[in-house]
Amino acid sequence: MPVRRALRVLRRYSRVLGRRFEHWSAPARRQWRRSLQLRIVALTLAASSVLVGAFGFFVAQNSARILLNRAQDEVQSSLQGKTKWAASQLSVYSVTIDPTLPEAMRQTVTALADDDPTESGGSIVAMRADQFPGLKPVTSMKANTDQLITKDLIKAVSADSKIAQQVRTATFDGKKVKYLVYGSPVPTSFGHVELYYLVPLTTEDSAANQIRTTVLVTGLALVILLGVVAGLVTRLVVLPVRGAARTAQRLSAGLLDQRMKVDGEDDLALLAASFNQMAANLQRQIVRLEEMSRLQRRFTSDVSHELRTPLTTVRMAADLIFSEREEFEPAVARSAELLQAELDRFESLLTDLLEISRFDAGFAALDAEHADLVPLVERVADRLAGLAERVGVAIELRLPETPVIAEVDPRRVERVLRNLVGNAVEHGEGRPVQVTLECDDAAVAVTVRDHGIGLKVGEERLVFNRFWRADPSRARQTGGTGLGLSISAEDARLHGGWLEAWGAPGEGAQFRLTLPVRAGDRLLSAPLPLIPRDRVPTIEAGAAAPAAADETAEVL
Repeated sequence: MPVRRALRVLRRYSRVLGRRFEHWSAPARRQWRRSLQLRIVALTLAASSVLVGAFGFFVAQNSARILLNRAQDEVQSSLQGKTKWAASQLSVYSVTIDPTLPEAMRQTVTALADDDPTESGGSIVAMRADQFPGLKPVTSMKANTDQLITKDLIKAVSADSKIAQQVRTATFDGKKVKYLVYGSPVPTSFGHVELYYLVPLTTEDSAANQIRTTVLVTGLALVILLGVVAGLVTRLVVLPVRGAARTAQRLSAGLLDQRMKVDGEDDLALLAASFNQMAANLQRQIVRLEEMSRLQRRFTSDVSHELRTPLTTVRMAADLIFSEREEFEPAVARSAELLQAELDRFESLLTDLLEISRFDAGFAALDAEHADLVPLVERVADRLAGLAERVGVAIELRLPETPVIAEVDPRRVERVLRNLVGNAVEHGEGRPVQVTLECDDAAVAVTVRDHGIGLKVGEERLVFNRFWRADPSRARQTGGTGLGLSISAEDARLHGGWLEAWGAPGEGAQFRLTLPVRAGDRLLSAPLPLIPRDRVPTIEAGAAAPAAADETAEVL
């Protein structure tokens, strides 16, 4: 148990440290993602550091090895001469018991060290004859050479009778000195002794350190210089790109006269010129489209208003003829009925066009008041009950028992719900249509669910376009002007709300109207889901996945 508790505590602390690290490193990670220049400079510094480091290590190691090889050659050459001279001096002695032999060994060592410095840290000459107990080791200076002349070296020289060498470090007067130690057997009449030549590598180490320092400083300077060069070169490329990004942002914000500065004749200048040409073409096209849209809106508004007067006259005459149709022949009476129906459709179209023109001109106003949405939904269902009965569709209301009070424009909300429920009844394919109302502290939502033919992938984005129909044949029993959902979307937007659609082939469709409880508040969520809860969990071919449908729902 203590181990498990310790592991839990460790995991908890690791998670806390991980979150703190993410919080502290967030600005750096954000800058890394956003700055192309920073990434290029950092990658250049990293790559150049690795390359320069490897090159510097190679140069320093080779330089140190060359200095050591040269010192070895010099010491080995000097040792050969010293060995011959020592052999000539000691060959006159045939036995080791000669009392003058130790003095001769000391004089020989002193003579061999005449050219060497005697101060601490200088070259040392030593002679040993460990196989002859009566002969003590002799050195050219008072120094303990046991830490330099190791047993392995003595064995290689005395027992194997060959020249051996090694590099050892000794401490003299508190200073560490590296020595190159060579040992060679000296043949004599009574046997052989060992001659050791110890040369300090102070000069070579100093030269190697200077080379390493030079390589390090040069490498650091080169890396910094490469970073500066990479930054400058990247800046030459990034600045025009940043300028293009800023210009594109201004263009997207509606400042169509923004252009990039063209300097020189290089590729970046060509990019700037091409960008400016594209911006000019876009400006001309946008201005042309805006002018066409303005003329179209004006034409629609003018035509709608101008047709009102003759339509009123024709309506009065048609009403008179319709009221007297029973006295006409059957064919004429039928014509009167058709004339009345088409005039109703024509008047509905003119009403929708006038409403659209008001939205386009910005004259639409919201007459908000506190209203109970429960009776409003019931009134919409009652008015469409005759249409639902004719097409064999049942309208099921799922309303709360308590009043749902919201600050809305009742006329516009009723028009939105009438369009939504009417479309659901029309496309319901004889199956029930559910109308659900829910609310919370900030929002109220109404969903209209049908189980008809549904919507194809992507059509949830098109249903709010003007004059768009899911059935291009226009051969349905009922059919509006194609402006109902567009006007509904404008009404929802005027409230500061959302009008969204979801659908899948064979699974029907659902529309959701979400409005703020208080006029002017900003919506953050809806009390009802956009995707119906009763949707079939399996995804058929051509149907959008739930998450994708929710993500791609058109919010207006």
